[in-house]
Amino acid sequence: MSSLFLETLTLSHFRSHKKGAITCDGQPLAIFGPNGAGKTNILEAVSLFSPGRGLRRASAEDMARRPEALGWKLTGMLKSGGHTHEIDIRSDSGAARQVRIDQKASLQTALARITKVLWLIPTMDRLWIEGAEGRRRFLDRMTLSFFPDHAEATVSYEKSMRERNRLLKDQVSDPHWYIALERQMAESGHRIHDARMEALARLSTAQTAAQTAFPAAHLELIQLEGDMPNTAADLCGALADSRRRDMVAARSLVGPHRSDLHGVYKDKGIPARNCSTGEQKALLVSLILANARALLKDFGAPPLLLLDEVAAHLDANRRAALYDEICSLGAQAWMTGTERELFQTLGSRAQYLEVTEEGGISSILTPQ
Repeated sequence: MSSLFLETLTLSHFRSHKKGAITCDGQPLAIFGPNGAGKTNILEAVSLFSPGRGLRRASAEDMARRPEALGWKLTGMLKSGGHTHEIDIRSDSGAARQVRIDQKASLQTALARITKVLWLIPTMDRLWIEGAEGRRRFLDRMTLSFFPDHAEATVSYEKSMRERNRLLKDQVSDPHWYIALERQMAESGHRIHDARMEALARLSTAQTAAQTAFPAAHLELIQLEGDMPNTAADLCGALADSRRRDMVAARSLVGPHRSDLHGVYKDKGIPARNCSTGEQKALLVSLILANARALLKDFGAPPLLLLDEVAAHLDANRRAALYDEICSLGAQAWMTGTERELFQTLGSRAQYLEVTEEGGISSILTPQ
C-alpha cells in the first residue's frame, strides 16, 4: 500500500494563524483546543491542497489574516505514491490563489492527480434536510476524488450554462446564439452525469464489502424534473427543446445541475432526511469512510481525511469505531475537538496538537 500524507505544513498570515508550522509522521492528528482557537483554520488550509475553494468555500481574500490583509501562504511537503512533492499555495493581497508544485506554476486541477482530500464538517450535518445544491456539491467532491477530470467538466458546464442563461434573460430567440453553448453543455454535462453514477457505484461496492460499525446508505441520483437524457446528443436535443420554457424561467431547467442525491438508511429503509440527527451524522461518516476505502483500492493509498468536530453526535462506542477504521485504513486524518479526552481511545496511534489563541493570534503547540 502506498502512503499519502503531509510531512510538513506551514501557515503564514492565514486566517488566525500569523505563523505556524506542523511536522507530521503520517499518523492521524488529534487537534484540540477551545472553540475559536483556530483548529478549523488548520483543516481549511489542508483542504486547499485539493482543487476548489476549500471546506469553507471562501474567497482567497477572506482567508487573509486581519487586520494586516497582506495576503497568505501555505507550504507543504506531500508524500504521494513514493514521491515527495513540494506544494506552495498563496494569495497576494486578495489576488486569486496561485499554486506551485515542485517549484512550477500549476493549475489547481493538477492537485487532484497527486492527492486526495475528503472532509466532514459541522455545516454538512444538515446535508439531508437542506437544498439539493449542497448534496450535489457533496457528491461532486466524492466524484472528483475518483476522477480528476470531473473538475474540468464542471467548470466547462457552468461557464456554458452561465452564458446560455444570459441569453435567456435577455430574451434572445435566435437559435444560432444557442447551438454552440448547448453542444458544450451537453458534452460536459453528460461527462458529469456519467462520472457521478460511476462514483455512486464505487461507493456502493465499498459499503457492501466492508465490516463497519456505521450504517450503510443507499444512494440514488434523481432528477428534479423528468429524466436525465441517455446520451450527450439527447441532452443537446433536450436543451434545444426546452428553450421556450427556459426563457420564461430565465434559466436552464435541463441538465445535471438539476440532479439531487437521495439517501436512504439501508437497513431501516428510512430516507436520510427522516433519520435522527445522530443517524444522519453516522450516515455521513459511513460515506466518507466508504469513499476512503474505494480510493485505497483504486488510487493505491487512502485519502487525507479532514474531520472537524467529528465527535459531535457520535457516542463513545462509535467514536472508538471511527478511530479504529481510520487507523485500519492507514489514513492521515486531521481531526478536531474541544478536549483531548475525546481522542482517548486513539492512544499512541495518533499525533496530538493543541491550538490556543491570544490577542487574535493562534498558536500550535505539541503537548507533552
